[in-house]
Amino acid sequence: MSKKTKKSSKGKSAADSADKFDLYQKSVQTPDHEVGFFEQAFRDVYRRKPYTLREDFCGTFAVCCEWVKSNAKRTALGVDLCGETLQWGRDHNLSKLTDAQQARVRLLEQDVRKHNRPQVDVLAAQNFSFWIFKTRAEVVDYFKHARANLNAEGIMVMDMMGGGECYTEEHVDKRTIKKGKKGFKYHWTQESFNPITADACFHISFKFPDGSKLKRAFEYHWRFWTIPEVREMLAEAGFSESNVYWEIEDEDDPDIDGTWERREVAGSDPSWICYIVAAK
Repeated sequence: MSKKTKKSSKGKSAADSADKFDLYQKSVQTPDHEVGFFEQAFRDVYRRKPYTLREDFCGTFAVCCEWVKSNAKRTALGVDLCGETLQWGRDHNLSKLTDAQQARVRLLEQDVRKHNRPQVDVLAAQNFSFWIFKTRAEVVDYFKHARANLNAEGIMVMDMMGGGECYTEEHVDKRTIKKGKKGFKYHWTQESFNPITADACFHISFKFPDGSKLKRAFEYHWRFWTIPEVREMLAEAGFSESNVYWEIEDEDDPDIDGTWERREVAGSDPSWICYIVAAK
């Protein structure tokens, strides 16, 4: 610990008492936005409202909870291998729902490459989570399982990132998060990238006003997949079509959240995020 780090009266720094899952949710998750986008993407294909959601790699399943809050008819299934993360979600997200809402959330601690009933309208694999699969065969296999978990009218939603900055080693994206009484800094670090294999390592750290740091709170070892590769693998897995949703920024104020539109052509950008939506 740095000598400059200020400690509380109990001798603990902010980093010592920090909850990494809470920090993650405040930094990178916007469940209400995700729910709104899922509805938009589903309506674009099937012209109706979706009611059932499966969140693969769900972590603390904040999106599942927001989904059931958004409509009294909606149900959600969260699937993740990490029992610790699921339990945190039960204690801090599920517990905030009403009894009726909690009854419409189901959780499974298992590999996402399993078939489960009932099938759903929307299957989400967010936060680049399927990039843990590093070979084409593994991704196609996962996509086949995902497709099997969808209703006859169903969509799979995943986000993607790219741009030159994502391949620059030691590039750090720094943001100040101001939620609640105390703020903190979020650091996303592109640690390494191997252009021969497309293997990449990223990590998330947090820095607090007292100077303390929670280093490498989350670490990711992924295959860096590209949009055309993913769309080709979705087609190979049997999906009937896929579309890319690109963010259209507000020209007057780029800091305002933009809208998401289907695009087949986009401008070059050093750092971008988009959605891929595949229809069963």
